[in-house]
Amino acid sequence: MKLLKKLIAAIAFVPAVAFAAGEGAALDRVQSRTNDLIALQNGAKLFVNYCLNCHSASAMRYNRLQDIGLTEEQIKNNLLFTSDKVGDLMQVSMSAKDAKNWFGAVPPDLSVIARSKASGDGSGADYLYTYLRTFYKDDTRPTGWNNLVFPNVGMPHVMWELQGIRSAKFVDEKDPHDPSKTLHKFAGFEQITPGTMTSLEFDNAMTDLVAYLDWMSEPMQNTRRRLGVWVLLFLGVFLLLTWRLNASYWKDVK
Repeated sequence: MKLLKKLIAAIAFVPAVAFAAGEGAALDRVQSRTNDLIALQNGAKLFVNYCLNCHSASAMRYNRLQDIGLTEEQIKNNLLFTSDKVGDLMQVSMSAKDAKNWFGAVPPDLSVIARSKASGDGSGADYLYTYLRTFYKDDTRPTGWNNLVFPNVGMPHVMWELQGIRSAKFVDEKDPHDPSKTLHKFAGFEQITPGTMTSLEFDNAMTDLVAYLDWMSEPMQNTRRRLGVWVLLFLGVFLLLTWRLNASYWKDVK
């Protein structure tokens, strides 16, 4: 039993260590909405309208959106392009050659982007949430945009009409560890023109979009978690029965 207690304590300590390692990171924490069908449906709409023009999701089919509560008719009427069918993969018509000529690099496939961006600084969802909200106007860049999380990114701010146009303010500070060096430190955003959404509305929309990207990276994740709880409960009961059976078996043995 002492060994079991040590194992439980070790397992419980792991998330705390992982969280502590992420302290001080620039990533904002995002609320998980992978169980919220309304949020996932809104996220799917944003994904199709703003992301699927350049980024494909080659591991996802349109008909899987029925798993988040959409009917086949709703998918056909609202989320499909003219030549697409419900059973098709989420592909883009833009060729890789054209993409590289226009953007300097081929836009990555977003099927599992929420999982691939996870790091010690935060989850992949945290990364995407911060990335989508930290675009700013930068006339030195070919697209006219830059990003705090991904400096010198080749992607333009496709949702600028929703968020509005912002500039980023930076200040120069001496490096406390090396006075001979100067740090270019971010000091906040300045709104140049307003968007069609308020700041709160845009953050909420990005939370929905990130929830969809997170769900798309593993559509069965909620089922997996529910099954995991039942498996752990079963193992707990089985362990108790085994322990008592073992005690009963050896009680008369000296």
